[in-house]
This record gives sequence, C-alpha cells and structure tokens, in this order.
Amino acid sequence: QVQLVESGGGLVQPEGSLRLSCAASNSNFGRYFMAWYRQGPGKERELVASITNGGITYYADSVKGRFTISRDDAKHTVYLQMNRLKPEDTAVYYCYGQSYITDQRTWGQGTQVTVSS
Repeated sequence: QVQLVESGGGLVQPEGSLRLSCAASNSNFGRYFMAWYRQGPGKERELVASITNGGITYYADSVKGRFTISRDDAKHTVYLQMNRLKPEDTAVYYCYGQSYITDQRTWGQGTQVTVSS
C-alpha cells in the first residue's frame, strides 16, 4: 500500500507563500490520481485541488488563481504552491492518492498551514 508523507506547512503572514510537498512511497505513482484537501477549524474536509496522471487539474473556486498543483512522477511527488495566502486558508492540508488500477485510496497524515499576522 502506498504511503503519503506531506511536508512544507508552517506559519506565514497574509499575502505570503508556501509550497507543500507530498512524497509517495510507491513506484507506481504515475498511475495515481492525486489531490490536496484541507480541513479548517470547525469545518469539514474540502477538496482544494487535484491532478490526474495526464496532468489535468481542478481547483476549488476559493483558491483559483492563487494555488497551483503539480506533480513530478519521477520523484513520486505532488506539490501545492500556495500564493497570496489568506487567513481563511488556515487549515490542516492532506494529501490524497487514488490508484487508477486498484482504486486503493490513501491519505497522508496532514500538515498544518497557519496564515496569520
């Protein structure tokens, strides 16, 4: 079973930037649909962005134009570049992977992003 490990979270001021990384343990990473979710305080987990193995991306309306999802299949890693961060982006960010072959679904442990002055 693939394991996902996020990194890159932290404390940032409003209008700042962070880049999250999610490293997968599976060499079949190229056969995975990947996504980033987040869960803010007192809120439900929501989809932030996703990327297919063909590079097709999706963004939630709240992050369009500010966040960019990308993947490097050779490094088994998916990224989330977050620019112009807002306090409402404060949340635990989770990496999600779903195999196109087995439909296996895996979550990372989450990384905290706090946007505050």
